[in-house]
Amino acid sequence: MEALNPDSLHPPFARYAHGRVFPAASRVIMTSGQLPIRKDGTTPEGAEAQAALCFSNIAEILAEAGAAPEHVIRVNAFVTDRAHMAGYMAARDAFFAQSAVPPASTLVIVSGFTRPEFLVEVEVTAAL
Repeated sequence: MEALNPDSLHPPFARYAHGRVFPAASRVIMTSGQLPIRKDGTTPEGAEAQAALCFSNIAEILAEAGAAPEHVIRVNAFVTDRAHMAGYMAARDAFFAQSAVPPASTLVIVSGFTRPEFLVEVEVTAAL
């Protein structure tokens, strides 16, 4: 898989790629949006801890299909305030620290989620 970062575009603002290409014969994995909720129903405080939990849940889903973070080609993330961007990005960068090529990535600020304590939601697309 390769990154697409044309010289004609401004470089990405953070560690992500403008686009990704994967072989046509790939197995594609798409996760639902993962909310920061543990198996026991609890939610950590703070955007970084919540984003880390979302990515931990995603890692479990990917592992179920035999995939890992380096197989992620796209991330869609949602936070409830600009103030949560830095925490989210720290968790995202930690999750992809071992990936040679970063995924394409979108971050959107939304008005809220199904529970007021949720600050972050993350979904990914991966390819094997």
